[in-house]
Amino acid sequence: MNLGRWKRFWGFCQRHIGSLWIKIATYNLMNVYGIDNIESSEVSRPLLLVANHRSFFDMYVVSSVIFRQTRRPVRLFFPVRAKFFYDNPIGWFVNLVMGWWSMYPPFFREAKDAGKREFDKYSLKRLIQICREGEGHMIGFHPEGKRNLNDDPYSFLRAQPGVGKVIMDARPQVIPVYITGLGNHLPKQILGNWTGGEKIRIWFGSEIEFGSLLEERNAVRTHKKISDFCMEKIAELAEKDREIWA
Repeated sequence: MNLGRWKRFWGFCQRHIGSLWIKIATYNLMNVYGIDNIESSEVSRPLLLVANHRSFFDMYVVSSVIFRQTRRPVRLFFPVRAKFFYDNPIGWFVNLVMGWWSMYPPFFREAKDAGKREFDKYSLKRLIQICREGEGHMIGFHPEGKRNLNDDPYSFLRAQPGVGKVIMDARPQVIPVYITGLGNHLPKQILGNWTGGEKIRIWFGSEIEFGSLLEERNAVRTHKKISDFCMEKIAELAEKDREIWA
């Protein structure tokens, strides 16, 4: 589903069907800043979006905004935990109706299963390949690794080194994204569009310049520093949001 004609077909569905229903469910609440940073990015190089993570719907809504507000060619990929989206038929269904199969590649993260550990190595290599080459490739990644359930929208979890490893090995374009205002209860979130729900704010920053960080030793410590730097850029966008909305 993520190769060749199938990928192009599902990308068409994402742009013209998926993004439309998300817009219908959010248009009264949506506020977008810095979308020109996406529009001006190079199409010939993969673009990695690094975003904070507070709801199940963060990257779906971000991708919808990009589809609806830019003309940029997009081939979406969202690396995910395989335990639900690949082990459970309900997860397959969610992958179809929410992600149009773009929740790929999967990571099992099961240390006791040798086969799945090997598959995770393959998934990492595949993810690095996707982030290194491919016209229109756009990859959504949450450096925190899991949802932050803290009530404070300006708080963040510790960054994990995984995205730093990908950035160091693949050298994609990287744009920070700050998202707030989305909840985890789908019916309530949709109804809020007509009943006065919390305003959704999405901030796209300028491309991150890592400088000498990418010249340091290719090790976990460096990967963590790169991930932390990404979170710093996300936090800068959060401060801009706080100035206007807090």
